[in-house]
Amino acid sequence: MSMSCASFPSYKGISCGWSPKRKKISHNSEAVELVRLLTRTISDKEPLVKTLNKYVKQVRTEHCFLLFEQLGKDDKWLQCLEVFRWMQKQRWYIADNGIYSKLISVMGKKGQTRMAMWLFSEMRNTGCRPDTSVYNALITAQLHSRDKPKALAKALGYFQKMKGTERCKPNVVTYNILLRAFAQARNVEQVNSLFKDLDESIVSPDIYTFNGVMDAYGKNGMIREMEAVLTRMKSNQCKPDLITFNLLIDSYGKKQDFCKMEQVFKSLLHSKERPTLPTFNSMILNYGKARLKDKAEDVFKKMTDMGYTPSFVTHESLIYMYGFCGSVSRAVQLFDQLVESKVHINVSTLNAMLDVYCLNGLPQEADSLFERANRIKIYPDSSTYKLLYKAYTKANQKELLDKLLKHMDKDGIIPNKRFFLDALGAVASLSANSDSANASTDSNAANFESANSKTHSSTPNSKSSNVTAGSKNPQDFANLATHGKSYLTHL
Repeated sequence: MSMSCASFPSYKGISCGWSPKRKKISHNSEAVELVRLLTRTISDKEPLVKTLNKYVKQVRTEHCFLLFEQLGKDDKWLQCLEVFRWMQKQRWYIADNGIYSKLISVMGKKGQTRMAMWLFSEMRNTGCRPDTSVYNALITAQLHSRDKPKALAKALGYFQKMKGTERCKPNVVTYNILLRAFAQARNVEQVNSLFKDLDESIVSPDIYTFNGVMDAYGKNGMIREMEAVLTRMKSNQCKPDLITFNLLIDSYGKKQDFCKMEQVFKSLLHSKERPTLPTFNSMILNYGKARLKDKAEDVFKKMTDMGYTPSFVTHESLIYMYGFCGSVSRAVQLFDQLVESKVHINVSTLNAMLDVYCLNGLPQEADSLFERANRIKIYPDSSTYKLLYKAYTKANQKELLDKLLKHMDKDGIIPNKRFFLDALGAVASLSANSDSANASTDSNAANFESANSKTHSSTPNSKSSNVTAGSKNPQDFANLATHGKSYLTHL
């Protein structure tokens, strides 16, 4: 049963247990500098191996570890394998679990599950015996695969194998990975089973255990389950940290349970922790989604009164808030102030303003801003084109779609198949729901998706007023399919 506002647990009463800190890996500054030099030197023109050979007298295992991390971040997982093969040819190379664990982790994050499995097999063939860290990396890699039910089943299989192998016993990291994954999958029964297993083991949960599960439940809107984990956390004498407060504030805000959200915020102010910009950004955005403009503005005022400087995310949250509340002029005013201030404006801020126009049925205004973006030194990227393509498709703005496609062609933007499938889905959604397309949305729209399905405002731009949203004309699909076909032939 969901807790009432009055019964929300007070954090003041939680005794202060030991809160473990994440161990930070420190790298030699010279090693970091050498890796920076290597990554700058590596290019498509010069083979990676040739670059490594130039620095063969300096590069060692620690440099390769850093290279794996950087190449992984740059989405260059194939080059990680090149570095690995180069390592194996060096005299100083010794097969090591840590190397394989790092590579498996990188491959997993990039969705290369088969490659991660191949590395695991090769590791065993070289005589290395898997340990807990390797299995943790392998489980994480499996969980990145698209077939989630199969991935979860395999992860549990590895978990059981670890429990039966002396040198591979699950540690707190293992439990944290699995608990969060099953919470994300909404499998409450398995989460409870893992907690029971954890209680019976010699492993003690830490703050990351509880935060990970609560965050997953909260993002799924499973408030009752989230609160049950909060109670478990309290019984384990584990003190909430800033992440705990922030995820609770965000979860309650998304559910529009503002009574509990505000109470958690008050508890945060009375704790040893201090709010961060994400704390305020979340509250502003969630008040905005509920169209509580005054409340959102009060949060922003409190933030500035406390000495915080708004970030670009804060500005985007405010722009969206005004958009959700139908105050497009205030959103425009804020955006223009940012432009006039000469500060660097991220493309995500441009996207926020464009989205607000589209949410409020003003595609022509969105087009005008898009056209002047380069003049104000904000350069659209593929995310901008995708946003506008979907918005124009939903609004059945054929002329704007054609114009946008010409821009995409000119700027060399070649979308993938998913780009057009999403757009076709938008048209299908409109056609299937055309009878209700002109109905006003719920004034308490709980999330971005519901707000994104709003129809045109009652006073659309004159150029767009001649277009009927939600047309059932099959030609809409034919035209869009033609656009897609012409682009997909280039892929």
